[in-house]
Amino acid sequence: MSGYELKLEKTFAYQRPPIDRGYANQTLHVNLSDLAIAARPVTSQMKDLFIGGKGFDLWMLWNAVTPKTRWNDPENPVCIACGPLGGTPAYPGSGKSIAATLSPLTGAVIDSNVGGYFGPYLKFSGFDALEIQGRSDRDLVVYVDGIDQTVQIFAATGLPEDAYHLSEVLTGHFAQGKPRNISVVSTGPGAKNTFFGCLNFSWYDPKRKRARYKQAGRGGIGTVFADKGLKALVARWDSGISVDTNGPAYRERLKQVAKLHAKEIVELDPKQNEMAVIGTTHIVTIMNDHDLLPTHNFRFGSHREAANLGQAVFRRLFAPGYDGCWMGCTVACSHGVRDFTPLSGPYRGRKVFVDGPEYETIAGCGSLLGIFDPHTVIELNFYCDAYGLDTISVGTATAFAMECFELGLIDTRHTGGLELYFGNRAAALEIVHQMARGEGFGRVVGQGVRRMKRMFAEEFGADPTILADIGMESKGLEFSEYMTKESLAQQGGYGLALKGPQHDEAWLIFLDMVHNFMPTFEQKAEALHWFPMFRTWFSLCGLCKLPWNDIVPEDNKDTPEPAKVMKHVRWYAEYFSAVTGREAGPDDLIRMSEAVYNFQRIFNLRMGLGRREHDTLPYRAVGPVTELEYESRAERYDKQLTDTHRVDIAGKETAEKVALLRMFRERQYETLKDAVYQRRGWTADGIPTLATVKRLGIDFPDVVALLKANGVTA
Repeated sequence: MSGYELKLEKTFAYQRPPIDRGYANQTLHVNLSDLAIAARPVTSQMKDLFIGGKGFDLWMLWNAVTPKTRWNDPENPVCIACGPLGGTPAYPGSGKSIAATLSPLTGAVIDSNVGGYFGPYLKFSGFDALEIQGRSDRDLVVYVDGIDQTVQIFAATGLPEDAYHLSEVLTGHFAQGKPRNISVVSTGPGAKNTFFGCLNFSWYDPKRKRARYKQAGRGGIGTVFADKGLKALVARWDSGISVDTNGPAYRERLKQVAKLHAKEIVELDPKQNEMAVIGTTHIVTIMNDHDLLPTHNFRFGSHREAANLGQAVFRRLFAPGYDGCWMGCTVACSHGVRDFTPLSGPYRGRKVFVDGPEYETIAGCGSLLGIFDPHTVIELNFYCDAYGLDTISVGTATAFAMECFELGLIDTRHTGGLELYFGNRAAALEIVHQMARGEGFGRVVGQGVRRMKRMFAEEFGADPTILADIGMESKGLEFSEYMTKESLAQQGGYGLALKGPQHDEAWLIFLDMVHNFMPTFEQKAEALHWFPMFRTWFSLCGLCKLPWNDIVPEDNKDTPEPAKVMKHVRWYAEYFSAVTGREAGPDDLIRMSEAVYNFQRIFNLRMGLGRREHDTLPYRAVGPVTELEYESRAERYDKQLTDTHRVDIAGKETAEKVALLRMFRERQYETLKDAVYQRRGWTADGIPTLATVKRLGIDFPDVVALLKANGVTA
């Protein structure tokens, strides 16, 4: 592309430190308001308590904002960190970045674990984490060159708007003939016009000779990024990375445990999920078979056409070849569709490469909308990425609007003429294009479900009660794509999640409903302590969780705690010990996460959230809202009322049975809260106790003062 200009505005020269035991031991801070650039040391406290990754992000955020800071205030930073284990090419899933900011959707901390090369390249360039503050009225590009040991800020004009084209241009501009040395972080026009903009993190695929992408999708991090006037971040590092690049304390121990886990994945993935061939598309079939696939705005959990979106279809559509988003990852699940031709929008009629889709996009932009055409799902996937839009929020918000339309709560007067019925592929695509342009009803949907509920009630006269029941958001964040009506464990996984209903914190639905690993109430409550903690640990260290429990040892089902895959947990403890020199066992990994997890809960409290009242769910996540939903599974629900709850339903109308079941299920969810709060060491109002923060070493004076100000006395 010609016609663009990058004008150098600021250069910061630095001395790149050697990576020691997984750490560069410094962080990078850039202020876009005054173009100030600084390197700051990583303290021993940061490493001991916050470990890295999300922990470093949270600590930088905590020190950058106040309780009054809002998402679009200049002081709200976008933070990106790797972790001490991130960047190890030998161990599967070790290339993650963790991005965090205050969310436009929730007002509290949002974090996202994302692949691509940026996090490792940033660390190897000399920085464990990056903090971007301020705001510019010009488009800026921040370039971290770890080879030449400079950080530069460029004023940009004439660069492309969409993320695909932008990454291509910037990769070529900075590559110096070696495109694999470049990773770009960018968003797109949709991020400027919605509250759920995503970030695209690139890596260069030498086989296909193109930049590929993974997304930090949730909560509007891309919206904050765009609001700052930040066009892109670029990192440059020598792609000739080895085990030694991360400076492990015990090189041979690391090589041994990495070899064991990588070898197991290579041997067992073809027998289990075939993720190296079909990615996460196999989940579609599993969820549909167990009545867990979200359909028509979470009304139903299965559909007769679901096979059109399953692994058999994508086995044919995905381009063959190695598709790992980091070097040496044997899971290699990051597939894409080659020579795809969109039927709408600015790329209409042009062949493109589409990264994805993964399960969440298939369900959110497919079954949830009543769309069972894989071509449409792929096109929605492509444009969401190009426009910088979170596919999960796009799908869940659009599905809510569709149901409101079908219920007559809104009509074509409100939608600008769009017939938003389930299955209308053209309307779904048009909504996404409108989001990118910042016009029409797409701009309304782009505000998210919580704001739409308020608008539809106040401006359109819709019934707020039904809106509350069917609007699938909690804490302001749209639901990710799992039906939870029959899984109390996953209801807790969504409702009690710190950032809102995102499955990466406590994905228990598979374990609960498919494998029945936690049949009792007590087991579910215990799981809602252990699993969020262990999942948090991956984001502290710069890891992907897929190698942990998506591919498991052949004898795992015969172990005492199969859901935890303890053989792998022990391997991860050995991995951490080998890199950092800090000897750790499985219990130590949980304690590391507890400190960060509780700190984030307290951070939510600081921002006006973090209490019991905020851990609520729309009733559709708990049970059937409408008579149609009840009657679609009448035998199941009748049996629960009679056998479980001892209710005589003879002669009762469906509406009465809906109300009775609701009473029991809402009571059950509140009881679950009590059990989980107690297990986590929180008050009945969902706030960590003074004893808990002291035990975890996070009893900082401002933390203690905050807890006491909120009525915590012990």
